[in-house]
Amino acid sequence: MTDARPLPFIYQFAAGAVAGISEILVMYPLDVVKTRMQLQVAGGAGPHYNGITDCLKQIVAKEGASRLYKGISSPVLMEAPKRATKFACNDEFQKIYKREFGVEKLTQSLSILSGASAGCCEAFVVVPFELVKIRLQDVSSKYNGPVDVVKRIIAQEGVLAMYNGLESTLWRHGVWNAGYFGVIFQVRSLLPKAQSKSQQTGNDLIAGTIGGTIGSLMSTPFDVVKSRVQNTAVIAGQARKYNWSWPSIFTIYREEGFSALYKGFVPKVLRLGPGGGILLVVFTGMMDFFRTVHYK
Repeated sequence: MTDARPLPFIYQFAAGAVAGISEILVMYPLDVVKTRMQLQVAGGAGPHYNGITDCLKQIVAKEGASRLYKGISSPVLMEAPKRATKFACNDEFQKIYKREFGVEKLTQSLSILSGASAGCCEAFVVVPFELVKIRLQDVSSKYNGPVDVVKRIIAQEGVLAMYNGLESTLWRHGVWNAGYFGVIFQVRSLLPKAQSKSQQTGNDLIAGTIGGTIGSLMSTPFDVVKSRVQNTAVIAGQARKYNWSWPSIFTIYREEGFSALYKGFVPKVLRLGPGGGILLVVFTGMMDFFRTVHYK
């Protein structure tokens, strides 16, 4: 069973970092597929993908298997602070909100609020990394690597362009984390209480997978918008087609239909459903390990 004894922030941060890197190494190819499908505009230039399998086949056949891990250096560097921020801030916000609302035990409402708050903090950490990743994953990418992306964006679009897509990222991470942690709280309360470590791992895998699936369902329209915004260069004096989240959502809906708001949903949910389970299992395991170290 999971030990509930509190740990200092640094342990939460480290556990989140290990969980994030574990998840990205296993699930990254699906993230590449998701981005390619989200950037695909009806009637636009470039290859057309008819689903996950077709996208994977085309990438491997035309660009090589290594392309499935194109741009991974940026998310690997991002995953440690990103997931660390997610879990550490979520735990801290839970403490803050329980104190502020005068309750001793966490409720589902506070789980959702804590998750959304942690997601917004996480968004500020990930935006530059996400921007680099999106630019590298695009099929028409002309960049030679992460450093080249950063140099050219700063030189051509300005330093602030590194935070292009911040608003849509706040929406994506706030909504995803609210759904993820809110659902985890509910599913854990419905599952039989774990009587062993293996049963706890199973419960966490189930809760995290369901949480990741629901979080993905809720946040995908904002994820589509974020990909479009971050893949559009900032050009002085030129209006951008995709800029703010809600106007962009309506633009995509009007021009491409409702289904376009869920482009890349299947690879996203295949990654972040099981990925959410991996995150929770590894994070919980690392926290239990750190407790044996801290309280010995």
